[in-house]
Amino acid sequence: MFWLARHYPKGEARTVEEMAAAQGIPPHYLEQILIKLKSAQIVKSRRGKEGGYLLARPPGRITFGDVLRCMDGEVFDSPALKSRENPPELRAAWGRLRQTVNQTASSITFQELMEQSADKGMYHI
Repeated sequence: MFWLARHYPKGEARTVEEMAAAQGIPPHYLEQILIKLKSAQIVKSRRGKEGGYLLARPPGRITFGDVLRCMDGEVFDSPALKSRENPPELRAAWGRLRQTVNQTASSITFQELMEQSADKGMYHI
């Protein structure tokens, strides 16, 4: 996702082979990931000579939480949230933790991550 976000300004679709080579991911595995991301409308595909995958919306409108929920369901889950063996106070504490993790994941955009990455190469005087 981060790699696709960096290529978003060019508006060009990227092939599975190109992405796989750049990220060191087996193409077949990457394709399975892209299918999930496409079904969640996080990426889209283009057919034809200029075909491939690209972000379905700007990086500032895609959050870390969007991607995590697409791939794994809940960003944070624990059996302790549902266990009747745990006292209600502990279940409530686990629930607060879950809410905080979800809120944080939903507040981090890929635009923000790109800007942080760009700042690492800059020196301020």
